[in-house]
Amino acid sequence: MTDVEFFVTPGYGDAALQREHYSQAVRIGDRVEIAGQGGWDDAMDFPESLDEEIARAFGNVSRTLALAGAGWGHVVHVNSYHVGLDIDYERVNQVMADLFRRWTPERAPIWTCLGVAALGHPRMRVEVRVTAILPD
Repeated sequence: MTDVEFFVTPGYGDAALQREHYSQAVRIGDRVEIAGQGGWDDAMDFPESLDEEIARAFGNVSRTLALAGAGWGHVVHVNSYHVGLDIDYERVNQVMADLFRRWTPERAPIWTCLGVAALGHPRMRVEVRVTAILPD
């Protein structure tokens, strides 16, 4: 049977584990799945700028992947969820595309982008969830 290992990001992940009883990432063999990451800091504060919130979410993805021995270079699939996507989708898509080019310059992972009415925190406007495959 394949080993299953869960990971909790220090700071905000510790708080989420205590409050909502969930982990930030799981590694099953060569596959890493992470919970959706928002653009928060460890105190669950969010920046005013939507662009900065999206960039911070990418940084939190990186931080969480690293716990499981992965990085953006291993990412094969991205789901992103956006509050207000219908209002400014061109800007959001451009920011996301620019960040993909920065964080995954060697590959273009598949991406599903969804507009939603709300996310898990009332101040969240973006959540990014990824799947990564580690090399043999």
